[in-house]
Amino acid sequence: MSATIKKSIIMMLALVGLVMAAPAGVAEGAAAGERPPNIIFILADDLGYGELGSYGQQKIRTPRLDQLAAEGIRFTQHYSASSVCAPARCALMTGKHSGHSFIRNNSEVMPEGQQPLEAAEVTVARLLKQAGYATAAIGKWGLGPVGSEGDPARHGFDLFFGYNCQRQAHSYYPDHLWHNDRRIDLSAWNGIYPRRENGGLEAGFEQIEGEPGEFFNRFGGRMYAPDLMIEQALRFIDQHRDQPFFLYYPTPVPHLSHQVPEDSLMEYLGLGWDEGPFLGTRTYLPHPAAKAAYAAMITRMDRDVGRLIDRVEALGLTGETVILFSSDNGPFEPANLPYLDFFGSTGGLRGSKMMFYEGGIRVPLIARWPGRIEPGGVSAWAGYHPDFLPTALELAGRDDLIPPGIDGISFAPELLGDSARQRRHEYLYWERPAGGGVQAVRMDEWKAIRFNAGGKPGPIELYHLPTDLSETKNVADSHPQIVERIGGIMREARMPSPTFPLRMLGEPGT
Repeated sequence: MSATIKKSIIMMLALVGLVMAAPAGVAEGAAAGERPPNIIFILADDLGYGELGSYGQQKIRTPRLDQLAAEGIRFTQHYSASSVCAPARCALMTGKHSGHSFIRNNSEVMPEGQQPLEAAEVTVARLLKQAGYATAAIGKWGLGPVGSEGDPARHGFDLFFGYNCQRQAHSYYPDHLWHNDRRIDLSAWNGIYPRRENGGLEAGFEQIEGEPGEFFNRFGGRMYAPDLMIEQALRFIDQHRDQPFFLYYPTPVPHLSHQVPEDSLMEYLGLGWDEGPFLGTRTYLPHPAAKAAYAAMITRMDRDVGRLIDRVEALGLTGETVILFSSDNGPFEPANLPYLDFFGSTGGLRGSKMMFYEGGIRVPLIARWPGRIEPGGVSAWAGYHPDFLPTALELAGRDDLIPPGIDGISFAPELLGDSARQRRHEYLYWERPAGGGVQAVRMDEWKAIRFNAGGKPGPIELYHLPTDLSETKNVADSHPQIVERIGGIMREARMPSPTFPLRMLGEPGT
């Protein structure tokens, strides 16, 4: 970002009262054990299992996240709680899998927002706040509009800054963001966005007059939302360096569209990746070098993670801060732009976002806590997003606050090198009512998927992951007892949801 643009951003934030006083100096870190650890959870958006260097990525540079993995522990069998955004985020906040959680699918409300998370739901932020933590959510929310039951302020967050609505997050140069319940107008700094009401393009590339550069420039702007978000995250850390804090940082990167400031894009131009301009789809904006932009977005996000790490270290909080990084679900590619194979985004796994095959739900998980987590660790412990709530509370020394009836299991022992004490899941369960209804189960070495779960249930597909990680060979016919057992889990692991019904045959009351 140029100095001029950065100055404009800071001035704009100052005008709306968001800039907090910078610390007078660097504080000494608190001695170990004097207070509960700070917890930073960074959640990428649609980042694939194979899109970090520490998970095998060869083309996209992620040096700071690779450093985080080298200095901490990397999980190889961690899963999202869903294959799409909102239910994954709900599970992360509440500790409940998608058969028990309130939000089980993306569901839009107008004019801005998604199905609100009920105010009665107990979130990790609310519990950590009860334990004395300052709390912030900075990035993309997607669990209910401002003023609704799902407002972040009603779920334990002292500060929210960013996109409340997932649809608004489809542009990285939005006309507004939210600071708690205040709408921050950014339109004076933006370019022009010709869009349909459904969020798509008003016209294709071939219908626009003028030079291609003029057309693509219409989809840029000066206020790059992730730049504003990282600045607020850093200020939150500065402000709360003398007390325990929980920073939930759900960055919108690298979800659609392909937009990144020029200084980052230049790092990947000239590599011959893009054969021509990408002309856009109903949801994706056009870009003259979309593959380069996609890589640049991830590398810029990696840089922002580095800035968080550096600020924690500069304030002397390294030994008192747990940093975790994951993704909300697997990667997605627009029509007519097949780059998942090009980048190896799923690490060779089958499927992508919106699917319950491994490529749609297996995601990175990295954790670092210097002095407590041994560096260079690799764990094959199988878990998913609901596990974060009990883990955070155990790390905070408040496992007495873990609510009954959740599905998550604390993986704090695994983090801290006490694998002998680490509990294991009997199974992991997923469901989603879209597309006729889909269910999935991970049980020990086995992975099962059933389609049409909302009608007359289809046959259960069964895969043996140790010998078939790419899920290419359905072995259900060879293991009827395993299939029968998993079928029982699919019936018993869930509760009916009137908001997101999965109308299974023989299940009354749904």
